[in-house]
Parts: sequence; structure tokens; C-alpha cells
Amino acid sequence: MAIKRALISVSEKTGIVGFAVKLHEMGVELVATGGTAELLKKSVPVTTVSSITKFPEMLNGRVKTLHPSIHAAILAKRISEHLKQLSEHNIVPIDLVVVNLYPFKKTIEESDDLEKALENIDIGGVALIRSAAKNYRDVAVVVNPSRYDDIIEELEEGGDISDTTREQLALEAFLHTAEYDDAISSFLQKKFISLEFPENLSLKYRKIQDLSYGENPHQKAAFYAEADIKESCVANAVQLHGKSLSFNNIYDANAAFELVKEFKEPAVSIIKHTNPCGAAIGKTISDAYCKAHETDPVSAYGGIVGLNREVDKETAEQIASTFKELVIAPGFTEEALQILKQKKNLRLLKTPPMTAPLPGWDMKKVVGGLLVETRDVGRIDSAEFKVVSKREPTQNEWKAALLGWRIVKYVKSNAIVIVTEDMAVGIGAGQMSRVDAAKIAIEKSEGRAKGAVLCSDGFIPFRDTVDEAAKVGITAIIQPGGSVRDDEVTKAADENNMVMIHTGIRHFKH
Repeated sequence: MAIKRALISVSEKTGIVGFAVKLHEMGVELVATGGTAELLKKSVPVTTVSSITKFPEMLNGRVKTLHPSIHAAILAKRISEHLKQLSEHNIVPIDLVVVNLYPFKKTIEESDDLEKALENIDIGGVALIRSAAKNYRDVAVVVNPSRYDDIIEELEEGGDISDTTREQLALEAFLHTAEYDDAISSFLQKKFISLEFPENLSLKYRKIQDLSYGENPHQKAAFYAEADIKESCVANAVQLHGKSLSFNNIYDANAAFELVKEFKEPAVSIIKHTNPCGAAIGKTISDAYCKAHETDPVSAYGGIVGLNREVDKETAEQIASTFKELVIAPGFTEEALQILKQKKNLRLLKTPPMTAPLPGWDMKKVVGGLLVETRDVGRIDSAEFKVVSKREPTQNEWKAALLGWRIVKYVKSNAIVIVTEDMAVGIGAGQMSRVDAAKIAIEKSEGRAKGAVLCSDGFIPFRDTVDEAAKVGITAIIQPGGSVRDDEVTKAADENNMVMIHTGIRHFKH
């Protein structure tokens, strides 16, 4: 069905003049609303909507196209009954609707003002889009300026828009209005209702890329990002080099980068299967990397590296000296890139400038449902911690305890991390028994536990963990506290002249 008449009403006017000129050259009659009409009149003949409806645009533009002469022209099927009714009322069909909406999202990003937001809620535009999308077999609808060239190309080749393209355009239109309505309802919900978790949860993500497979080769997968990302993260990182990202690469890169965001000092993490096998801070990023790799060099092979500083030449040389899957950082010097790009398959991700973790939600999918919780974020306030042992910690023990407490929250529970003041020396992750996690961490420390601090993500329920730590010379423990056997566990620490610190909070990670 040939396109004979088009209605154009756009807030985002990028490319619209060129598009309208092409349509005019093909003999398409152009109808437009106020501001759009004024712009197009400089280049092509345009019929105004108000000349068709016989009503002026009213209420400061709130009412423009809400009229039977417009919507009947769009909603009419190209069947004799509908066309007869149009003819009886002197209504000419509209075959193409080109509309994008008032910039509501941009408005609320720039201002929290309710009145400004309300004035940027589009009514007529949404109605036009929905009418055209409903009648997509007879009326094509375009909401995205990037589609203009495709439409012109199809019209030039065949004189019409294909059924497949019409279907795609209709779907884009309904997704567009759904996202628009979601932005409005989310904004008003925050304004009018003080619920931390809404009764109805609508989530909008855009696809970044298809993935070759999921966690396993027989699973299909894709990567989606939030519509408006406000912190540096794996979802807004740019890949600079290497093979395409896998599902597991992305998940591990997230774990690596979120860990190093905890630190103001130069920090490095090395991740295997979402757990850190290396973590450290240093005077320089190179120093931090060297220590992080030293945590567990065997497990670090093929790992994912996260850094909170630009990767320099020295650090790049260290990374390139052993096999790594991926490096994620807020930047790379040119010298570093030259070194790392010699590794053909090494994936390099550059994030926006570093930001601290922001409040928000974490979500975990279960079959048939979704678990939603606030993120476990925020700077550690050691003033809230309580020393419950007889002995007070030394300055170095305090420093190590605070380092370990930041690291342990990124280790799967049950989690034990053994640390010195600047690096992890042993990590025990994901065990069903906390004492088993401690034994693994001690084994991984390979004799470096003497004088170190043991960190536990949950309370220590029995003294066995303390006794195991004492055997290898660990001098301090930091844990949430809260067990019915806290006194027994603390007594074990006192018997071994160890420090016991209670944080009052836990860091389970499932």
C-alpha cells in the first residue's frame, strides 16, 4: 500500500527536515503540528493539523491532535466500510505517522521539579503512536529518527514499506510508549508514595549484545543494561581489544570491578568464578597488582583483573607476563595498550571514570519470581565496630581488619579472608561450614598467616574457627558477632591473646 499522506509531530527534530524533503519528492502530502510545521515550511509545503481539525492548538499546546479528523484518518482500516465512513465525514486517510515524544526523561534528569515534569508528559503524541501502531498493517509508525533512512530506502526501492518493517516499527512504537509510561510512573511513585519497594515492579533494560552462549555452551544468552546508568560499571564499559565477551566474562568482570570500587587507594582484584583469588592495595597500581597476584598465583591463572586506576606500562607488563582472560579498568595509557594488545585474545574493558558504589537495588532471579534488595554499599565506619576481646588491636591490625572487611563482602558465603595490612594472603569461599572455609583460607595462605587478621562474613558460631586461626599465628579476627556462643568464641580469642572485633553487620553473598 503506497504512502500518500504522512503526519509529522516530533519533539526531537534531528534529521526530520531531510526526511520530510525526501517524502515530498516522492509525492507524499505532509501534515504537521505547530512547531514541526513551522520548521518544515521553510523547505517543503505542509498542511497544519489545525487547518484539518478546524480547531486551533489549545491550552498552551496541550491539545493539538486529539480530534476525530486525525485519529479516524489513522485508525481506519483500508476496507470499504471504514473508507466509506471517512468519505462521509471528509476525512482523508493518513498512511504514515512520524512522532517522538516530549523529553520527559531528559526533563527529570535535569530537574526534580514536579510542575516541569507534568508539562513534559506527552498526551497527544502517545495517542498518535498507539493509534498508528494498532493499525500497523495500513499505517506505518516511526518513533526513532535512526529509522528515517531505512524508510526512504524502502520507499525508493518498492514504493511502499514492507510488512516485516511495519511489524518491527509497530513493536518499536509500543516499546517506546511503554518505556515512556514507565519513566512517568517511576517518577510519580517516588514523588507520591514513600515505598522503598513498589507494589508493582517494572524493569526496563536495553540489549547491549548477544552472547555466544550462557554459563554453559548449551545455554543461550544476551547482555542487557539499565536505561540510565549513573555509576562506572561493566555495563557501561567499552571493549578496546580482544575476543567477544562471554557470559562468564561479564559476570566475573562485574565482581572484579565492584571490589576495587571499595577503595580510595590504588587497588587490584583478581577474580575466578566470581570469587576473588587475589586482592590488594598499594602505593601504586603496579604495586597493588603485584600483591594481588601474589595472593594465589596458581588460581590467578586465567583470571579476570579489576583495577581502580589507569593501567600504566609497568602494570601492563606484569599482567601480560601471565595468562589473563580480561582486564577492566577506568583507563589504559597508550604504552599499556600497546603491550596488552599483543595478547590477541585478552579482553580489555575501559569504564567511565571511577565512582563509588551508589545506593540502589540488587536482584536475584528465582523460578517464577524475583528477589529484590538494597545494595550492600557504603563506606565502612569503624567507629561503630566494637572490640570485645581483652586485647586492643594494634594500628596494623586495625588497618588489616578494615581491608579484609571490604574484601570479604565480595566472597561467596561462607567466606573467610586472611589479610595483612595491604593484601589478602588466603581466601576460603563458598563453604557449607565456616571452619572449613577457614581451613581453606589458612591452607591458601601458605605460611603467610602468622601475624595476619582473619575476616569472617558472618558470625563465628563455634570456637573451632578461632582455634584453627591461633594454630597458624593469626593475631586478630573481625566478624559480625551475634552468635549465641559469642562469649565462648571471645574467650577462645582471649586464651590465645588474640583480638576479636565485632562489626555488628554481616556481608553474606550468595
